[in-house]
Amino acid sequence: MSRIALALTINGQRHDVLTEAHRTLLDVLRADLGLTGTKENCLEGECGVCTVLLDGMAVDSCLLLAAQCQGREIVTIEGVSSRGGDDVLARAFIDCGAVQCGYCIPGMIISATAFLDEHPSPSEAEVREALAGNLCRCTGYQKIVDAVLAAGRTSGTETRGDAR
Repeated sequence: MSRIALALTINGQRHDVLTEAHRTLLDVLRADLGLTGTKENCLEGECGVCTVLLDGMAVDSCLLLAAQCQGREIVTIEGVSSRGGDDVLARAFIDCGAVQCGYCIPGMIISATAFLDEHPSPSEAEVREALAGNLCRCTGYQKIVDAVLAAGRTSGTETRGDAR
């Protein structure tokens, strides 16, 4: 198998990785770099538990080859708080009771972060649409939607930062 050398910027840090060309970003994050907050489940882009930010956009890391990420900015759940204030969103999830088993939460937080960066004052319908690619078996979604809306209402003194 042919191996390729990649320089990936993940959570603001450069990582040099030697990997096979066919491996996904999810594989590299979890197995090579130990960033296990990005979960693995369907491997088909259906559930959203592997969501990361790629140049500020929420994407399913199970569908991306790691080689496609060369020279791009990747943010995982481990790097979200370091962006400068995304704890507002995490706090809203806790305060609204949106965390149950926790398996879907990293992907939900990443998707909500990307969405709120673009839509800081969303409607409930907009939040539901934005999170449609993230599946949750425990909460019934209402508390998650409430948490995203609450984070969106947070005053400008606590910003979510900028993913780009």
